[in-house]
Amino acid sequence: MNPRTLAREAAPILREFAASPVRVVRALPDEWRQRRGKSPWTESDFSDDWYEHLHRLVGAPWPCPDAEQVRGLLADIGALLAAKGLGTGRHTYGWYSDAEIELCGAIWCAVLHVRPDVVIETGVAHGVSSRVVLEALARNDRGHLWSIDLPHPLNHKLHGTTGAAVTDACRPRWTYLEGESKRMLPPLIAEAGEVGLFVHDSLHTARNTLFEMEQAASVMRPGGVMLIDDIRGHDGFATFAKRHPEYTTVLCSTADRMAGFGIAVHAAAA
Repeated sequence: MNPRTLAREAAPILREFAASPVRVVRALPDEWRQRRGKSPWTESDFSDDWYEHLHRLVGAPWPCPDAEQVRGLLADIGALLAAKGLGTGRHTYGWYSDAEIELCGAIWCAVLHVRPDVVIETGVAHGVSSRVVLEALARNDRGHLWSIDLPHPLNHKLHGTTGAAVTDACRPRWTYLEGESKRMLPPLIAEAGEVGLFVHDSLHTARNTLFEMEQAASVMRPGGVMLIDDIRGHDGFATFAKRHPEYTTVLCSTADRMAGFGIAVHAAAA
């Protein structure tokens, strides 16, 4: 990490430590694990044709007539956030990032084609992925999104911007649950019944990712989809795939090759 980046990230941590030392001390170990994990993959494991694979796995047509519409939606979201004095993209929610266009495209088409009644996501930040889900649910005229998020644990000033991309028109289909997924997800899973789409974009450690995927799998409907962000830095997604041969998995590359996400589709979809 270069000195300028270190200084930018250290300043809010020091301020937060002065205000809430217990919260910072609790959060730092997982932050370290999130950054220091090792990838089980090589670049050749990731597919550039993942979008087509996703559509094939859920039985949707390809080329997809709906795929390009997400670009216009993301442009609208970017304009809304800019009007609020916020950015979107890499490192705009502290040093965390909003969902990139590739993940948003996967979310958009998964909702439109799978037509889930229940969607659960972990991780919100500015709410870009939440907004994409909600707009697709509105287009389907069915379904509800439950979002679990622990606002940035090392920068309290960002908490007021959580979910800023979600408009009032979208909120009737949205339930926001604040807290750690290890505490909030099990009771939600117990009440949700079948889940059609699960999106992980919270703490990117092997332990947390695997925990969330196992929770979602316990209620995933036949043909359901999991979209798991930032899988390059740990083996949580790989471990789940080995444990669950009933899921077909695809590793998805982003255009900048900085990130990568995984698709896991219940094999009944095929």
